[in-house]
Amino acid sequence: MRIYILSRNAKLYSTRRLVEAGEQRGWEIRVIDYLKCSIEIMKGELKISYFGEELPKPDAIIPRIGASRTFYGTAMVRHFEMMDVFTVTGSLAIKRSRDKLRSLQILSKKSIDMPKTVFASNESSAKDVIALSGGAPLVLKILEGTQGVGVVLVESEKAAKSVLDAFYGMDVNLLVQEFIEEANGSDIRVLVVGGEVVGAMKRQGAEGDFRSNLHQGGTAMAHKLTRKEKATAIAAAKAMGLGVCGVDMIPSKRGPLVMEVNSSPGLEGIETSTNLDIAGKIMDYIGQNVTPNDDLLRKRKLKKDNIGA
Repeated sequence: MRIYILSRNAKLYSTRRLVEAGEQRGWEIRVIDYLKCSIEIMKGELKISYFGEELPKPDAIIPRIGASRTFYGTAMVRHFEMMDVFTVTGSLAIKRSRDKLRSLQILSKKSIDMPKTVFASNESSAKDVIALSGGAPLVLKILEGTQGVGVVLVESEKAAKSVLDAFYGMDVNLLVQEFIEEANGSDIRVLVVGGEVVGAMKRQGAEGDFRSNLHQGGTAMAHKLTRKEKATAIAAAKAMGLGVCGVDMIPSKRGPLVMEVNSSPGLEGIETSTNLDIAGKIMDYIGQNVTPNDDLLRKRKLKKDNIGA
């Protein structure tokens, strides 16, 4: 089996673990910096070059596309898809997940619960937006933010109006969400692979910080999901069309509320906190869906025969 991991940094924990898990299965694993790839499109022919050399067609790819490189990264993923290469996360699903507004619209359509959310243009009245969101305290999220950056808690309507006016004045796209006080700065990250939950952790924000992101100083521990939490995570992954993803939920009085579905979830936090082989589960998912190409099998057989000769 030949697998390409589309990652900009081979030294990252998640990338290294995927390489290890693949090599343990005797597969040919290669890390490809997708920004160094170029594509060739001709009549009836699709090719991808890497540092000027044509890449052999792999059996599968694992996209690890950074949020700031979504357009170029998904173009590469789409090209592999056109070459009939299996991908654990499709290009369209990645783009859907990166658009916070679109992803919430999709989840709402599938009747998956989430915090009440309002999106409006800078011509909208801040007072009306605050009222539609249920009043202060409120959470403001910049659409392009990641890893907790660009997320602000405003505790009074006066402060909310000032912040909204400031952001709208800079033509920044914002989501305004109700604040779930009972979550107490915690959330649940669930890893879903091939429609099945393979691990879950509860993240707690640093003291005084309502954001639970590990990149913002939060901590994590293994979490046993309730039946409702498990069903919600699986439904969210299915709605977004993601074979591998991290579903972020927060506990509330009305049950788990989905905040985000991440198409390139980090593995370090959840593997460390749960002591589970999540990278191995991803490789198992590939093995269940892919038959190695005949050319690679023939080369391996030839190599084996030569060694035995």
